[in-house]
Amino acid sequence: MAKLRGAAAGEAGILADRPTSRDLKVLLYLWRFVQPYRLQVGLACVALVVAAATVLALGSGLRMLVDQGFATGNAALLDQAVIALLAAVALLAGASYARFYMVSWIGERVAADLRKAVFDHTLGLSPGFYETTRTGEILSRLTTDTSLLQVVVGTSVSIALRNLLLLAGGIVLLLFTSPKLTGLVLLVVPLVVLPILVFGRKVRRLSRDSQDRIADLGAYIDESLVAIRTVQAFTHEAVDRRRFAERAEAAFAVAVRRIRARAALTALVILLVFGAVATVLWIGGRDVLAGELSGGELSAFVFYAVVVAGAVGALSEVFGELQRAAGATERLIDLQATEPDIAAPAKPTALPDPPLGGLAFERVTFHYPARPDQAALEAFELTVKPGETVALVGPSGAGKTTVFQLLLRFYDPEGGRVLLDGVDLRQAEPTELRRRIGLVPQEPVIFSADAWENIRYGRPEAGNEEVRAAAEAAGCLDFLEELPKGFSTFLGERGVRLSGGQRQRLAIARAILRDPAVLLLDEATSALDAESERRVQAALDRLMVGRTTLVIAHRFATVLKADRIVVIDRGRVVQQGTHRELSAEGSGLYAHLAALQFDQHPPEAGARTPAPPVSARSA
Repeated sequence: MAKLRGAAAGEAGILADRPTSRDLKVLLYLWRFVQPYRLQVGLACVALVVAAATVLALGSGLRMLVDQGFATGNAALLDQAVIALLAAVALLAGASYARFYMVSWIGERVAADLRKAVFDHTLGLSPGFYETTRTGEILSRLTTDTSLLQVVVGTSVSIALRNLLLLAGGIVLLLFTSPKLTGLVLLVVPLVVLPILVFGRKVRRLSRDSQDRIADLGAYIDESLVAIRTVQAFTHEAVDRRRFAERAEAAFAVAVRRIRARAALTALVILLVFGAVATVLWIGGRDVLAGELSGGELSAFVFYAVVVAGAVGALSEVFGELQRAAGATERLIDLQATEPDIAAPAKPTALPDPPLGGLAFERVTFHYPARPDQAALEAFELTVKPGETVALVGPSGAGKTTVFQLLLRFYDPEGGRVLLDGVDLRQAEPTELRRRIGLVPQEPVIFSADAWENIRYGRPEAGNEEVRAAAEAAGCLDFLEELPKGFSTFLGERGVRLSGGQRQRLAIARAILRDPAVLLLDEATSALDAESERRVQAALDRLMVGRTTLVIAHRFATVLKADRIVVIDRGRVVQQGTHRELSAEGSGLYAHLAALQFDQHPPEAGARTPAPPVSARSA
């Protein structure tokens, strides 16, 4: 997130002082997504030119009809004019169809590519980014901002180009028809352009503010609906409704300011442009009466003037839409400019094959980005032999979960090294590293899909028989086969159709299918009833066989089965040994925690009284 605020936002801040550079940056960003479809863009441009030329040709036809048809009473010429008009209308309809289809197709295609590019990028961002960025904010950029760009690219740009052609062609034909009257029309141009530029910048700024407020709404909705049971259990509905209403009103207020600016821009342009047309019509009418201009020429001139005026009015409105899209594009640019903190080295060191599972922490020091003044680990030392099971115990906030975070290379330590099979994790390819590690969190993540997809998440290429075998090993077959459609039953959002123990066993099946060399268990049984705990523990015991296993232990039943117990306090290893060895010490932190666990009178441990191990996530 620091890089988002620094590199991207800082870059946006510099560009804020240079509107031309900022506009160029936005255009270049969008062109990256439009460029692959140059053929479709070319076809759309041809259709645009044909449609605009057809409209402009109607003016010449109108002049001939008035001067040679009505003036001379030539009925045959009138018939020919109607036939030509119908042909022109048919051509205009065909060209408009082609233009609308091609431009809309390009808009939808660009929006889809944008969403894929932004989503691909966000998946690669480090967990540290999400410590300080709300999920709703990312969702807003992926959905609202890209949808706005789709409308602009697929509609507004087409309207802008068509009206630019009509404006340019109309001005040329105005000159041919009456240079004198055209000069009067062009005198109004600076008066029209100035408010477009002034109001356009204001609309752009307000549009970005409006998108930010909408993102706030999305973030609040996401938090409230994800925690809907908590909201209702604590009867918090009234408070959440009030807070959401405040955010909705804030978004409305910014939107009204943006709408007011756009409405003022449109009204001012219409007033100036059509006021100029009315003035020119009055002058042209006097020229016709004086014999200096024919009725057909005046009719054609008025037609072109209306076309030009309409084009300018449409462009002023589209300009507001484009400025709004520019604000959304800048938000997407900011997001894509964010560099992940964790990246693969230019020449990664290959990890041993087959993997052994040896782990080592060598004087590791680490601070979380959100808590830079508090060390999560400090001079942390730990070595784990291949195949060894090590239990990590300690009070809440001791640094146990941080050990997992660094092993998965979600973060890099500021000091020291973390090694897997003798390779510094910073020198390894992150994807290859994570393929060798299986994680079973205390709160299992179940996706909105069926059991096949949830278990196969650990190894997408696995066949159905392998998935069934993993489910059987994790003790999932009994409840999965009882579901209405068996493994194909939709499990609900976040697995709400399963019990806590069933969700945990499904997560274990996922880890079994992955067949990792290193297993990380944030002990999953602390919040389960006795029967569910027994079944989950049995599945874990099968999973741990033959693997290097680190267990964050909240219950001492798991500690007793570990090859070694490592006691962590304030980011340091303070004790190591078996349960018997550590209990024999009598007055250490482990004995204190054990006494609390077994509801005994804890031995005095000096002035310090550590918190009991009740936290599910202790880093």
